[in-house]
Amino acid sequence: MALNRIWVYAEALDGKVAPITLEMLAKARELGGTVEAVRGGDAADVAETLGAHGATKVYATGDLGGSLPGVPVASAIAKLIADGDAPDLLMFGTTYEGRDVAARLSVALDTAVISNNTDIAVDGDAVVVTEPVFGGTKLVKTRFTGTGPHIALFRPKSFPAEESGGGPAEVVTVDVPDGGTAKVVDRHVEESTGPKLDEAEVVVSGGRGLGEAGKYEMIEQLAKALKGAPGASRAIVDAGWVPYSHQVGQTGKVVKPTVYIAAGISGATQHLVGMKGSKNIIAVNKDPEAPIFSVADLGIVGDVHKVLPKLLEALGSR
Repeated sequence: MALNRIWVYAEALDGKVAPITLEMLAKARELGGTVEAVRGGDAADVAETLGAHGATKVYATGDLGGSLPGVPVASAIAKLIADGDAPDLLMFGTTYEGRDVAARLSVALDTAVISNNTDIAVDGDAVVVTEPVFGGTKLVKTRFTGTGPHIALFRPKSFPAEESGGGPAEVVTVDVPDGGTAKVVDRHVEESTGPKLDEAEVVVSGGRGLGEAGKYEMIEQLAKALKGAPGASRAIVDAGWVPYSHQVGQTGKVVKPTVYIAAGISGATQHLVGMKGSKNIIAVNKDPEAPIFSVADLGIVGDVHKVLPKLLEALGSR
């Protein structure tokens, strides 16, 4: 089966296209055929970026008037398809918004959606997606059946984003069917400095080995000194030491930085899934048998309370 036409769901905030969208556009181009985007909201400020990454056209709903995107965007896509403007494949990111829209679209089209994928390929007459299971220790390949359009969700960092050199995508405004929808009445934006966790070239994560919540300050100091982002294991997030937005792992963020430093993290499978794709992994743990050392490029068997201060001291003297 040839994928003659692929739609990528485009997410953006304040005019900046989400990295997951650019990653999926790169993969869609690799699969061949026409690549287009679908945007819940205005698209004028993202058309240039989407075009530069391979989208020739972007279907946009326009301002949603404060509505959550799930209902109106899924309805708009379903109407496009019902009117005969259907792709062979729809790609969504495994994000809050992507999952919401894809799930509702699946119901509207009465078709299956396969989630949590890290790869996709055309195998003869079939489209096959790959999903890690059992904490990433096994890969399962699932074949779509039926005529489509097929719906698949992909994990962030599954594909490298790459520009294609195209011009701005053509913006096409689509109709949004009337329907009840929840409205956003207020937003809380968490204050942060430095690079985002899932975009940083250096990530420094702390775990239960820090001993107490107050010691996480060392992680933040080291991340700042390295111009990176602080992360955390699920254990200390669940303990309330740091917010969920810092969590790296299967149920948190997937990161693939150039350097990943794991301090006081034992290396449970749940955590390894979120960071084992990092280019260089440095682990600090006083337990020489800690699983984290199985994926580390450099392992330091030592107390984080002694190693990190020395490292901060060395960085400060440079």
